[in-house]
Amino acid sequence: MSKANGTGVTKLFEDAHAEGILSPAGLQTLTVVDLGAQIQAGLGIHVDDVQASEVVLVTVMPDDSGSISHAGHTKTVCDGHNLVLDALLASQQKDGVLFHTRYLNGHVLNPFRPLEDVVRMHSGNYSADMGTPLYDQAVVLLGTVLAKAQEFSGNGVPVRTVTLLITDGADQGSQKARAKDVAALVKDLHRVENHIVAAMGIDDGVTDFRRVFQEMGIADRWILTPGQSAQEIRAAFQVFSQSAVRVSQGAASFSRTALGGFGA
Repeated sequence: MSKANGTGVTKLFEDAHAEGILSPAGLQTLTVVDLGAQIQAGLGIHVDDVQASEVVLVTVMPDDSGSISHAGHTKTVCDGHNLVLDALLASQQKDGVLFHTRYLNGHVLNPFRPLEDVVRMHSGNYSADMGTPLYDQAVVLLGTVLAKAQEFSGNGVPVRTVTLLITDGADQGSQKARAKDVAALVKDLHRVENHIVAAMGIDDGVTDFRRVFQEMGIADRWILTPGQSAQEIRAAFQVFSQSAVRVSQGAASFSRTALGGFGA
């Protein structure tokens, strides 16, 4: 990555702070450690190459920790990701949607790109054999969403975002961020009222996912806690896909969805 790219990401955050979008705590979370290269990797398509009059950013962070594979959920997570993509491709507003896939351990499968260019998840590009740096990567992911949204809003393009974090365990291995750092970013995103941050905790038999996600600032109405069966996990992805489609249907639909959560 060139130095200019990293500087560009920092400038986006400084602009967001100057406009009151990013709080001092949120700005510090994103700039105290140099995340520029990681965030740059997810920004994808240039704003000038998007012709839509308004844009929806849909982001999914599939868990690629070893416990996913151990529990036999690898194919189910791939199917769930692809189900969300198919639901958006079938929507009338698909031309205004950009999609981003970043695995929990940082691999970017899809930087923000048009739906027709999105790479589907499959066994050839997804190996669940890593750890669970949930807080570190949630900061990177939300920073990417914020930076991309700032790019569009800075160019006068209305933007809405909906993001799904997925894990089957509590944080293990984060080196730089804590739950409160994630919560600071989620709070900033919510305050702007054009962002939704959701989370899915796939039952591992021990983790209280509602507590984990609430500590990360995620509203209870945006938390999914499917059981361990493939049917339940796919159903949870289906619920998220319906919300993502509603978000793409305009500002009024977004507002209703944001207020109602997954029950809307």
